[in-house]
Amino acid sequence: MENKENNTVFETLNSINVNQWVEKKNTGKTTLSYLSWSNAWAETKKRYPDANYEIVKFENGLPYAYDKATGYMVYTKVTIENVTHEMFLPVLDSHNDAMLAEPYEVKTRSGSYTVPRCTMFDVNKAIMRCLTKNLAMFGLGLYIYSGEDLPADSPEVQNLVLKLEEWLSTGVLQGDFERKAQYYIKQRDVEGMKKTIDWCEANSKSA
Repeated sequence: MENKENNTVFETLNSINVNQWVEKKNTGKTTLSYLSWSNAWAETKKRYPDANYEIVKFENGLPYAYDKATGYMVYTKVTIENVTHEMFLPVLDSHNDAMLAEPYEVKTRSGSYTVPRCTMFDVNKAIMRCLTKNLAMFGLGLYIYSGEDLPADSPEVQNLVLKLEEWLSTGVLQGDFERKAQYYIKQRDVEGMKKTIDWCEANSKSA
């Protein structure tokens, strides 16, 4: 786990590679990337145990706002180290169309399809996706929304990558050790890079 002592909340969370928890979804119009809410929350709580979130409820006690013309909207709030960010997200179907209280038809050049009526299951999914999007405002998985493949490197990660690349250039890492080192660099695996560098330094002293 990356040391966050000298980093801001945004720098710490923005440097985490969440690719292993990202799911791809083809809507028929485009392919979208989704970060699993459970893993997003777990990674946040590992680093900030006091982090908390709120599902916004309205006067009727329901966790969504509804408009007959535009559909359903859900809202969340996340607080980390006394900073709160709010987020909202519409309830969408598998085609990424807004869901209403009744089903309706969408016509396209290739035909048509029906958007089903919204259920509480759809609302629940939207709330948890809203939470994930909310966490992105603190930096976690933000690069996914930017269409990038990897997060921005923190100074610590940059330093580890440079050190390990230097050791690779010396030829001290061979076979599986070399392949693992290259994998750690590609995945920005902080612990893996640290252990490999420590091993290289220990072996160079004993040589």
